[in-house]
Amino acid sequence: MQVKAFLETTIESALSPHYLEVVDESFMHNVPDGAQSHFKVTVVSDAFEGKRLIARHREINGLAAEALQGPVHALALHTYTPAEWEARGGESLASPNCLGGSKHDK
Repeated sequence: MQVKAFLETTIESALSPHYLEVVDESFMHNVPDGAQSHFKVTVVSDAFEGKRLIARHREINGLAAEALQGPVHALALHTYTPAEWEARGGESLASPNCLGGSKHDK
């Protein structure tokens, strides 16, 4: 199974999110083509009500544990309640450019 599909299916079934976006950002990094190693996950769910950011991230990391033991090297998490998402205008954060590996500015 593709990592993106695994993350989408797993998070969808566990959290019933109002909004879910899983983006494979591996192409932005110094990895082989098709690596499926870097992902950005934006989740808006009622399940995050009353939970601190660390608890939200632990929950997603727990759901993604299988992928994190395999191909996934980095998982950028953006977790919101519906009210938080609405307050930020329903926009996810842009990822910074990778400076790792051979992409360091010299």
